[in-house]
Parts: sequence; C-alpha cells; structure tokens
Amino acid sequence: MTNIQYINTPDQLAKLCEQIKKESWLALDTEFLREKTYYPKFCLLQIATPEWVACVDPIALPSLDTLFEVLYSPSIVKVFHSCRQDLEIFYQLTGKLPEPIFDTQIAAPLLGFQENPGYAMLVSSLLNVNLNKAHTRADWSKRPLIDAEIQYAADDVIYLCKIYQMMLQKLTELGRGDWLERDFAELSNPDLYEVRPEKAWLKIKGKNKLTGKQLSIVQTLAEWRENAAQSEDRPKSWLLRDEMLFDLAKLQPETVSELANVRGINERTANRYGTELCDLIMAAKNRAPIPLNENGRPVKKTQQQEAVLDILTALVRIRAEENALNPVILATRKDLEELLFNDGNECPLLHGWRFNMAGRELVGLLKGELLLGIQSDKLAIIENK
Repeated sequence: MTNIQYINTPDQLAKLCEQIKKESWLALDTEFLREKTYYPKFCLLQIATPEWVACVDPIALPSLDTLFEVLYSPSIVKVFHSCRQDLEIFYQLTGKLPEPIFDTQIAAPLLGFQENPGYAMLVSSLLNVNLNKAHTRADWSKRPLIDAEIQYAADDVIYLCKIYQMMLQKLTELGRGDWLERDFAELSNPDLYEVRPEKAWLKIKGKNKLTGKQLSIVQTLAEWRENAAQSEDRPKSWLLRDEMLFDLAKLQPETVSELANVRGINERTANRYGTELCDLIMAAKNRAPIPLNENGRPVKKTQQQEAVLDILTALVRIRAEENALNPVILATRKDLEELLFNDGNECPLLHGWRFNMAGRELVGLLKGELLLGIQSDKLAIIENK
C-alpha cells in the first residue's frame, strides 16, 4: 500500500506546499458532495506525483490559500481526468482557474480510445488494473474517513500519474504532443464555470418547441429558479423540475390556489413562492420572449446540402483513418454542419490540430479549390486546377 500523507493541519499543509514547488506536474482529483446543495461541497483534494501522494482535508483546514497559490503556478502542469467539475470547485473557491491543464479524458481519443472514456476504463486498458468501486457512493463529508476510503481516493491520482506518463510518451512518439494545447487552454476559460441566471433557459431541453407566451414564461421561471437555487444553495430540481417549468408555461396559473392545484407543486413551494411565481408568470405573459437563436432550431437541410455533408464526412473519415483516429474525435456531423451553415469562427475544425489535419481541406472543398475523387480505387483529395 502506498504511503499516503493525510493533510489536516496548517503545518502539514505548509510542508506539502514546499513539496509541490519542486514539481513540474501533479495529478489532481477531488471528492465532493452535491446531492443536497447547488454548489459542490468540497470534501477532499488528492495530489500525487510518481514519488508521493497526499490527501488534503479542506474541511479540517482553516484555509487553502497557500495551497492554491502554489498549485496555480504556471510552471506546474495540472493533470486531471474529466476536470470540469474539479475546476468548478477551484473557481468557486478562488475566483480563478489554474493553467496549464492536461486532461486525460480529452487526450485519450488521440490514442485510439472512444470519445469521453471513463477513468476506470482507461486504468483497465492501459494498466490492466480493475479499480475498487466499494466507496463510489461514500459520504466524503463525514469525519473521520476510514483508511479504506482514503486509499480509494488516493488510487485515483496514483493511477492517474501512470496514465499521464504513458499518454504523454505515446503522444510525443506520434508527434501529437502539442495537438491539444487549444483544447486544454479552453478549460481555463471562466465562461465555462460562470452560471448566469438570465441564460439558464438555454440549457433546458425542449425549449425550441415553445413560442410566444410559453417561451417567455419558461425563460422567466428558469432565471428565477437559478437565482433562488444559488441564494439558498439548494439543487434546482428541489425548487422546480424542468418539466414543471413547461407545465406552468402551459397552464399559466394566476393565483396561489391555481398554482397549488398544478400536479407536482408541493404545499411548501406554493406557500413559500406561490405569490412570486404567479406574479412572474403574469408579467412574462405580457412580455415578448427572448428570440430563439437560429442555431437553436434544427436546420431543415435540402438533399443537396445533405450530399455536401456526406462528402465532407468522407474526407473526415479518410484523414481519421490515416491518423488512426476515431472519426468522431476529428469532427462530428454537427461540427460539419457548423462549418457549412455558419460563418462564425467557433467551429473546432477551424482551429488547432483539427484544422491542420482536416479543416483546411474541408474549407478548400467548400470553396471549390479541392475536389474529392477516386484514384487507384481509393478516395483522394484532388486539387481543382
């Protein structure tokens, strides 16, 4: 069993910070709870290198400021697997995001794995180790943590160290070491972690089927729910589930008694928020909705456009096969539609390694500068002279 430093006093934390300053990279993971809160409750931070591993107890420590100061050093690569939720915690606590980042989930498809592979699958495939799942549902907020729970948490970063080293070596051998720089840099974009209540409705599925008053009501109630959930630190679904927003948009209750009769509205919600919700619904009915972005609606494509997309897809498959990649990691059908129908610069095919591998040629096809033909019984990209 690996010797695990359990850090729960300021003196221990100070010594750990001195250790960290000597490193060029760290494997990191967090344990948190979110079942009963809006914001994640930070319960444990695991840190490892090939030589040592530590579990930091944020519940016991009065401050983590000194730790974040050294962790955020740009000279130290922060290695995660599927880091969005971990970085959300960091951003919530510090108002800043660390960089540079390396995310093994994002890197894995460049080595032949499926898109968004799970951590356990990578550990099994690369290290032939089956992770213990006994403490997957542990209550990480309780103290003291038992030794088995600490070991379980530490294993995530112990194996992450090994995976990172293997991935980095393979990416370098394939000449792909810098392919993911833009993808990793984007992970440190604060916009990914800022939740703006006025835009909460954009994440609600099915909104594109609504128009007029119903859409306006859903937009208004989604903003109210996000604000209330943040201020009360409660899960949004505890206030109003998504399907309830649609029910209220359709039924449009005007009084608390009418609201209370809506199926799924409990007595507590009606008593506490009833008047406010009815007022919001009434106001929304008399206000024009925020227009749906044209990209929010499915594009009705012609047969010609579908054929063009098929040609673009063929090019993607050619280049993906040449580079031993899953075509989906190079470009999805949605990415190709973005390239075909929109003039913006947001399409991933217009940036980084994807542009060099396929994007430049895809643009050439669309401009008529290149053609897709057959040479020696194989599809080939031909210059249009």
